[in-house]
Amino acid sequence: MAKIHGGQAIARALKAEGVDTVFMLTGGHVLPTIDGCVAEGIRVVDVRHEQAAAHAADAYARLTGRLGVVVATAGPGVTDTVTGIANAWFANSPVLLIGGRHLTTEDLRGGLQEMDHPRLFHSITKWADTASDTSRLPEYIATAARHAFSGRGGPVFLDIPWDVQAGMVEENAMGWPSGYRADRPAGLDGDTLREAAGILNRSERPVVFAGTGYRWSRYADPTAALAGLVESLRSPVFLNSLARGSLRWDHPLLGNRTRSEALRKADVVLALGVDWDFRTGFGRKVAADATVIQIDAEPSRIGWNRPAQIGVVADPGAVAAQLVDHVEGDGHADWIEEIAALERQKQVVADEMASIDGGPVHPERFARDVAEFFGEDSIIAADGGDIVSTTAKWLRTSRPGGLLDPGPFGCLGVGAPFALAAKAVEPDTRVGIVYGDGSFGFNGMEYDSLIRHGMPVVGVVGNDGAWNNIKAIHRMLYPDRMVGADLGIRRYDLMVEGLGGYGEFVEDASELRPALERAQESGLPALVNVHIAEQFRMSSAYGA
Repeated sequence: MAKIHGGQAIARALKAEGVDTVFMLTGGHVLPTIDGCVAEGIRVVDVRHEQAAAHAADAYARLTGRLGVVVATAGPGVTDTVTGIANAWFANSPVLLIGGRHLTTEDLRGGLQEMDHPRLFHSITKWADTASDTSRLPEYIATAARHAFSGRGGPVFLDIPWDVQAGMVEENAMGWPSGYRADRPAGLDGDTLREAAGILNRSERPVVFAGTGYRWSRYADPTAALAGLVESLRSPVFLNSLARGSLRWDHPLLGNRTRSEALRKADVVLALGVDWDFRTGFGRKVAADATVIQIDAEPSRIGWNRPAQIGVVADPGAVAAQLVDHVEGDGHADWIEEIAALERQKQVVADEMASIDGGPVHPERFARDVAEFFGEDSIIAADGGDIVSTTAKWLRTSRPGGLLDPGPFGCLGVGAPFALAAKAVEPDTRVGIVYGDGSFGFNGMEYDSLIRHGMPVVGVVGNDGAWNNIKAIHRMLYPDRMVGADLGIRRYDLMVEGLGGYGEFVEDASELRPALERAQESGLPALVNVHIAEQFRMSSAYGA
């Protein structure tokens, strides 16, 4: 019988799980795993910082629904992933971090980069453990995947000593698990289905609100289910965070700028995978007397911050599909028009600001021109604070994963790593990055990775020379002691040029769209650096 090393066993188990790409930064403690991936035909995409590898694995999971995998060497390699894994935790992304570890024979002896890695990850993973037996590595991968896809999903960590990875074992003597996790999404029982449908059918001002948990539905076609539901119910619908793209951007029932007003006036809210966190005023933006029907695959989310009159642990996509044939909403025309009229009013205001010429470029003009350039068939990685919230309202997102944003963790530095993963998954799709100038500084060096891997993306920086989100708060609280809020207008485009990409600097609104077109035509990883005007406003994260 043939022998294989532990790294090959890991790779075969990953292939069985559907993984075709892993993201990593090389290191001695993970060489057997990297070699195993190469031997088994798994694509290995290397980056310049392990945080970027973790972000890329997160984006891979968001785009494919499969397990995203990051491989990081021991010690600082593993610790460098903490921020990326935390971001995946808040996004419920099923990500597996495979970490290298010192030799088992060197435990407690001060081996190179010896540390107890799993303890670092207990609060930001669904499972974290150390593998101790080469022959059981496929079982460890199966266990990790089972935890990663439980509930909504989330990241997991498998710590593997070098000698466990490098150990040789008879391949036919190993156990190769199958059927090791749930694959049938749960819906509502008959009584609960009829109760929920009855409440929705009797409502006068219903709202359907889908959040991050909806993106992780295991139902066969959650986008079709959601469209069928809102069209049967005839209800305004709003999408938050990873749920964006679950309906076409121009769907007539989809709200964009009026969510707070609709929730405040609603008499029934159907919450599908929604987090009642700071983005919804911890549920207080919903009318106090509204009936909340909350569906979530994660039990801990039911009734969190906001009471649920009906709270069910179930797959939100499966429930949406169940409700299609049980709801009707012929009497909601006035309610739909009320929200639509408010949408039009707000859009008129935004259009006026987006029509301002000259420079520095108004943020709404930046957002409109960027959205029109990318259209609805692109994948956009959004990286920043105010620039992301402004641009997201203009982007034409019409597919799950079409907008890859930082999520509720507010993590900066996701732009290039997210784009890297998008190009690895869909090389023929146009991929863009929308940056704030502050966020570019975190993982801007990953343009080197994009260039080395031949992945042409078009990045665009809204550059106001400041940490704008924080500067607004600092100016309000401590106006006489402003410090650390200004960056200056830096030529990030020249940095990308220096690495071998394409760069342009834009100072006037009329120059923006032509610069984006030239960046696309270059065929290179490109960055258009746009001097935008400062726009001070308070973020909802701080109670505004």
